[in-house]
Amino acid sequence: MTPTLIDIRAAAQRIKPYAHRTPVMTNESLNQQVSAQVFLKCENLQKVGAFKFRGACNAVYSLTAEEAARGVCTHSSGNHAAALALAARMRGIPAYIVMPNNAPSVKKNAVAGYGGLITFCEPTLAARENALERISLDTGANVVHPYNDEHVITGQGTAALELLEDVPDLDVIIAPVGGGGLLSGTAIAATELKKEIRVIAGEPEMADDAFRSVIAGSIIPSNNPKTIADGLLTSLGTLTFPIIQDRVEQIITVSEMGIIASMKFIWERAKIIIEPSSAVAIGVLWEKKIDLSGLKIGVILSGGNVDLEKLPWHK
Repeated sequence: MTPTLIDIRAAAQRIKPYAHRTPVMTNESLNQQVSAQVFLKCENLQKVGAFKFRGACNAVYSLTAEEAARGVCTHSSGNHAAALALAARMRGIPAYIVMPNNAPSVKKNAVAGYGGLITFCEPTLAARENALERISLDTGANVVHPYNDEHVITGQGTAALELLEDVPDLDVIIAPVGGGGLLSGTAIAATELKKEIRVIAGEPEMADDAFRSVIAGSIIPSNNPKTIADGLLTSLGTLTFPIIQDRVEQIITVSEMGIIASMKFIWERAKIIIEPSSAVAIGVLWEKKIDLSGLKIGVILSGGNVDLEKLPWHK
């Protein structure tokens, strides 16, 4: 069944004791730069530094006691892995994490620090899925998919729920898209709360499989994308794709230069540390491929986990 606003409200209550209600911030320099009123939902200040904690927490605390005793497992390039490891630790259960061996060091260290039991694999979707299947069979752990999971989608949707509670008169809400968990949860929450709101996604030009999938009318897999936005490398899922088709107005692609420039601007002017995947959503406004001038726009800053040894403007 497709998740509903009722499910998102239930998720909000379920994770309320564990997740932060993140602040909504504004910056006049950004408003002037993009000719709009921008409201930044700062999920970079969420636990584990990303919105992913919402979905992981909702999934972990939705398990029965019997299910939870077997632990949880997933594959992830970073933020979902850290989120699931922390949520599992908070519930006192094991978390088995498959990570590609080229994941950023900051994310590998975070997963280990939260107690995740890591298995490294080659950086392909097939390798990740094969390793996860073996672990699930060996341990009996519950698979918590990074985005193609109803509890994950509804957990991610709680960010938009909070944003619209704080700023109910938004015209547009923008979120980045990788696998589509955040975007689909955002789209359900936003369009159910405010019928006329426009939901727009940002995606890297160099990893534009969601953009192409919507045009084609079927999921086009992400094929070895090369983008600085390492959190947006995955393909859409069977649950997320139809929600995006139905509720998202359009997907706007953002250049690598646009991602870096908007990321640097937010660091310098707004004093907010965001990762490249977050900057993709800002990049939609930055590159002005679509005219959103004069509107009230909510942007979900999806995360702030950056490898400080590899900042993109230090070449």
